[in-house]
Amino acid sequence: MSRIFETIIDIIQWIKIVLSPTLIGLFLGSIVYFSIPSEVGLVFGSSIFSIGFIIGIIWATRIWKREGTNHFMSKIMATPDITETFENEVKKNNKQDHH
Repeated sequence: MSRIFETIIDIIQWIKIVLSPTLIGLFLGSIVYFSIPSEVGLVFGSSIFSIGFIIGIIWATRIWKREGTNHFMSKIMATPDITETFENEVKKNNKQDHH
């Protein structure tokens, strides 16, 4: 049962990774399309969006195979300064409890 939840979390994290380059492609594609509001602009804008989406899929899949999407996202979202402060507080409290 826990394996199912781990897989669901990995899929959600995979989607988050895919979204990053996809949104960049969407933004750049929109700029191109609105700069050239014609069929040519639409083709170029759609192509840029598609390239961003494909890059996102490739990137997320590589991460999933190498280290796992959950592990990757936890490294990115980590706040080492807060973690270090918290660990120092715990150590300080543990020293006080032993005295």
